[in-house]
Amino acid sequence: MYRRERSVALREPVGALNNLSVLALPARGLTCYGVVHGAAAQLLSATPDGQPLCRRQLTAKDGGAAVSLGPSLVTQVDWCALPGRLLLVLTSQKGIQIYETDGSIMVYWHALDPGESPPGQSTFARGIAACGHFICVGTGSGRVLVFDVPPRGPNVTLSEELREHRAPVTDVAAEAGPGQGGAEDVVTADDDGQLCVWKAGPEFELLTRIPARGCPCPSVRLWRGVVAAGFGDGQIRVYEAATGALRVQIDAHARALCALDLAPEAGKLLSGAEDSFVHVWQLSRTRDGGIEVRHRHSERVTDTQVCGARFCDPAGSSFAVAGYDLGEI
Repeated sequence: MYRRERSVALREPVGALNNLSVLALPARGLTCYGVVHGAAAQLLSATPDGQPLCRRQLTAKDGGAAVSLGPSLVTQVDWCALPGRLLLVLTSQKGIQIYETDGSIMVYWHALDPGESPPGQSTFARGIAACGHFICVGTGSGRVLVFDVPPRGPNVTLSEELREHRAPVTDVAAEAGPGQGGAEDVVTADDDGQLCVWKAGPEFELLTRIPARGCPCPSVRLWRGVVAAGFGDGQIRVYEAATGALRVQIDAHARALCALDLAPEAGKLLSGAEDSFVHVWQLSRTRDGGIEVRHRHSERVTDTQVCGARFCDPAGSSFAVAGYDLGEI
């Protein structure tokens, strides 16, 4: 079903969980990749045969602090597709940076206030999703920041803060809600395993709260009213977004699951974990409205903790994998 292609070399090995972003540019015959290592994010574009063409490195803005305690760790980098606009978002311990697609021009910068995090808890942003003309970003304080992005220009505004999480947010995902007049649904996850499903709009509305299960949820995805969540115990749990009802529970990996992705055109689910395995699953609705999950494919990245996995196209015909301390994609 899948075959391994030539790897794309990195200048620095990969670190952090849920750490790989992919942007396909079929009109130019290129695929762009983004990964994080320590205080920097690496961006590169490559041809179909894996030959890197262009590289760029981004670091966290320091916010003009009078006293520096060293470089700020970058936590995530991802592309966000909005109506008529494609932006790059970088999150770190200091704040949120929004760039033009190639990372050459910063459009907006939002600094995080360390005083907003509970005592003894780190300050950081993590979890990025585009939702209509909004960009949603999670934080270590449990807040989800909602930014209103104009069709052009730098006049980005912080329009709302969602405060349903008590633990640090781990991931944010969004998908257009069918039959809702173009409104989008958003799902957020945290370190306690709580999931929240939101309806987007001028004011976001909490639709469903799925209780915490005492296990971190590093990655979550939303597809056609289905929430797929990957947990630190290696399980994938599939819920109804509207009700929070658990429909499927899979012991997918022997160690902590680090990354999930969905191919929206095909309903394929990709999972990667610390056990070195990457699995492809098929999600589908049964005739009675239930949810079925079938295993389709497995790959092993020998002696490597997988920390990032993404499909390279909406049909899920190819995928990319990043591993902890691995110098290639």
